[in-house]
Amino acid sequence: MSSGRISRDIPDRIDAEADVVVIGAGACGLVAALRARAAGAEVIVLERDASPSGSTSMSSGFVPAPATRFQRTIGVEDDTSERFEADIMAKSKGKSAASLTKLATETIGPALEWLTDAHGLEWIVLDDFLYPGHSRHRMHAVPEKTGAALEARLLAAVEAAEIPVVTEAHVTTLFAEDGDTITAVEITRPDGAREVLGCKALVLACNGFGGNAALVRQHIPEIADGLYYGHQGNTGDALVWGETLGARIDHLSGYQGHGSLAHPHGILISWALMMEGGIQVNTDGARFSNEHGGYSEQAVNVLAQPEGAAWNIYDARLHAFAKGFPDYQEAMGGGAIREAADVSELARVTGLPEAALNATLAEVATFQSGKAADPFGRDFTGKPALVAPFHAVKVTGALFHTQGGLMIDDHARVLHEDGTPFANLFAGGGAACGVSGPDVSGYLSGNGLLTAIGFGFVAGHAAGTSVASG
Repeated sequence: MSSGRISRDIPDRIDAEADVVVIGAGACGLVAALRARAAGAEVIVLERDASPSGSTSMSSGFVPAPATRFQRTIGVEDDTSERFEADIMAKSKGKSAASLTKLATETIGPALEWLTDAHGLEWIVLDDFLYPGHSRHRMHAVPEKTGAALEARLLAAVEAAEIPVVTEAHVTTLFAEDGDTITAVEITRPDGAREVLGCKALVLACNGFGGNAALVRQHIPEIADGLYYGHQGNTGDALVWGETLGARIDHLSGYQGHGSLAHPHGILISWALMMEGGIQVNTDGARFSNEHGGYSEQAVNVLAQPEGAAWNIYDARLHAFAKGFPDYQEAMGGGAIREAADVSELARVTGLPEAALNATLAEVATFQSGKAADPFGRDFTGKPALVAPFHAVKVTGALFHTQGGLMIDDHARVLHEDGTPFANLFAGGGAACGVSGPDVSGYLSGNGLLTAIGFGFVAGHAAGTSVASG
């Protein structure tokens, strides 16, 4: 049986069962499991990998949330879900699904506070710079400031709650009764052995389809030739199941890109460098865009340059600032970061034309002084001018994760094409339609973990309570 199969047959056996089965042990699935368990349900999490990691571990681990007590601790008193909702809509030019945007922005703050109160997760709010498109400091992270640490803390919480996470358990088939109710799932083990688990409710938390090259080329051809910097297990199972079941699906052309992946090292270079004064140039030594437009759409801009690459150029001040990011430390250790005492040496260590570099940096200096306006529309005046010594890193554009998927209601129930909910099928994170709209430029920093944790929080509670009430 191939992955993504729907069976209308009654299983010939049930090897184990649980009230709620969750597919996927990333942030969405683990939060959903914790919430379902809190509602009194017996829960099993199924994870295809030998060790749970997924997109969560590969992410920065930063979660945007408004009106939290963690924000108030650092003096952010005036953020609201409505303000956050407006920021998301502004980034997508009003194309985000309104109901999902409202659900996410109203849910994420309570979700983070619940994870602290019920499971001891610690959150800090990053206030060293304002993320593109956000009108307030609302980016939360665990103290380590990595996605891997966030995943580890959630796994520890699930273990403490005595929720089993079954690894090397790739779900390949859903059993659907009367075309609506999911009664069981079949998992395939690495050795080919199969097991059937019965369930009263199913939560799809198995992300999107970024790891399926054919689906990416079909739905997002503009990024099909870019690097995929996501979990290889994101092969679109939830999408295929949903299509077969007749679920409503939307925004499959939406995705998160990133225009600053160190090449060929494959290490994320924080976009904070651009927001704090850095620039990007192509192999001709020329700028080609407004670097403050957003790191997601910058993936397309970078891939459109010669060799599909660019160089991040910045100075010692920004280099010192970037050292606070674990990914940047990794890039330093991997030899990705070049250093140069002056423009001449910068040209030598990057292979960029010196005359063009001189001209570009001189032009940027006039923008930073306010003597001229950037033709790309970027405002340089709020940050210090770039000065020698310089630093540089070669980057490319990449696909991080898809943003389209199954439409859900306010209880994270998957919807039929006619808008009615499935009886016991829930979705969140990359399996569900996100809040970025249908275009790469609609992605606002943190939208991925926003819907992973926010929708997982809703899905787990709804699945758990539906079983208890049933």
